[in-house]
Amino acid sequence: MPGVPLAIVVSEDGPRLATALTLAAAAAALGRAVTMLFDGASVAALARADPLLATALDLGVEITACQTGLADAGIHAADLPPGVTSGGMVAFLGQASEAQLLLA
Repeated sequence: MPGVPLAIVVSEDGPRLATALTLAAAAAALGRAVTMLFDGASVAALARADPLLATALDLGVEITACQTGLADAGIHAADLPPGVTSGGMVAFLGQASEAQLLLA
């Protein structure tokens, strides 16, 4: 299964987000292409320094922040950590069409 990309959609902040980031980092460390969409309440986590987030980014996990979630959290796209982009669910799913999809 290492050749199959992994796409993770996270909608909560807290333990589920931490688990999703750990999973993403582990899969990336094993050579799997991993993308994540931070949706809803999880977007607020992008505004704070998080070692799990930094590790995932360092390992090549591609992270997208939902534009609506950014607006709800009062975060500007320019304030996102380096390597995090903004986008929506439709674009994320379009890019992840061949990926194994997980919801966290």
